[in-house]
Amino acid sequence: MTRGQPHEGLRERKRVATRSAIERAALALILEHGFDHVTVDMICEAAMVSQRTFFNYFGSKEGVILDAMPPFPGEEAVATFVHATGTDVLEDFLELVFGSMASAGPDPELTRVRRLVFQRNPVLAAGLLDRMREREDRAVAILLDRFAAEGRTSTRAGELEDEAHMIVGLTMAVFHYLMRKQLEGRVDADRRRTIIHEAVMLMRRAVGTV
Repeated sequence: MTRGQPHEGLRERKRVATRSAIERAALALILEHGFDHVTVDMICEAAMVSQRTFFNYFGSKEGVILDAMPPFPGEEAVATFVHATGTDVLEDFLELVFGSMASAGPDPELTRVRRLVFQRNPVLAAGLLDRMREREDRAVAILLDRFAAEGRTSTRAGELEDEAHMIVGLTMAVFHYLMRKQLEGRVDADRRRTIIHEAVMLMRRAVGTV
């Protein structure tokens, strides 16, 4: 272990704790007062952080709610995926996506409160759909890069893009599967790859391919 690793671990824990404090404060205030009546100042005061800290973590008040999705993989991880030809694309893509998620499971109470916020604020729900579409478009582009690296072509217009969209859809199904297991305390970072493989096998069994 290098000398810098303990400090890096401490910084990461502080970062996660600060982000969580801001999210919790914002969600509680929005549930109590409504989204339109909550200001960044109110969130900062409740979370006991400065505005500078707030904007370092979230670009806007909307971002506290809409940016709660798992982080997108970094450029290095994406490049590794794109050029990892000769292996299972679906499993590799699942590992790419879930490898960028924090190893800690979701907070059931925070998840419940966030759902209430979306239910009571339809404008935010629409914004979330827009964010999800943006992420899907980005994911499809990455998958098309992988297909190109494998030398795959198609004579049918849009066939490879349709395949990429299907992989993204299957990824969302596995995401819900993993979230349920995490909420049950049945998934950790060490078992993630095994659970992903099990999920893929279940999908293939469901459609009669295994």
